[in-house]
Amino acid sequence: LHRLVSNLLDITRLESGALDLHTEWTPMEEVVGAALNRRELATEAHRIRVTIPADLPLVAMDGVLMEQLILNLLDNALKYSPPGTPVDIKAWAAGKSLTLSISDQGPGIAAGDEERIFEKLARGQTASNRPGAGLGLAICKGIVTAHGGRIQAVNHPQGGAQFLVTLPLGTPPAMPEESA
Repeated sequence: LHRLVSNLLDITRLESGALDLHTEWTPMEEVVGAALNRRELATEAHRIRVTIPADLPLVAMDGVLMEQLILNLLDNALKYSPPGTPVDIKAWAAGKSLTLSISDQGPGIAAGDEERIFEKLARGQTASNRPGAGLGLAICKGIVTAHGGRIQAVNHPQGGAQFLVTLPLGTPPAMPEESA
């Protein structure tokens, strides 16, 4: 009940524009690590594989909101994946954007649902026997949009769903030189 009320409040803030971003230049690896630490107990039935290059550029983001986005996507991946299958989290930079991918080996997304699942209270066709209110992905879309990015869902070529979050890269401020 607490999570449902929190999600309703989050979606209301996102829709009303009352969401204040507290952006800082942050490594994606740090936000993914924080989300995984919060999710540790519930991931025992799955192996989570993380591939994030050490030289990935910093991103101007609200770390708390991005951690929530990762938790929501990870919750979905764990919910729809058969026990014992891996969930992959990858990040890479290309051009002027950074992409975060979370993919699973579950049933995938029904044709035609790729956009609809990001609407408030919408659930995929395979969701009927799984708990949830259909708010998690709408919240994800609101968070990504507030950051000037985009989110999409596709069926992974090897099976399962893949969620791609693309965020714009800017130029981090220059670090002050250290005195010798």
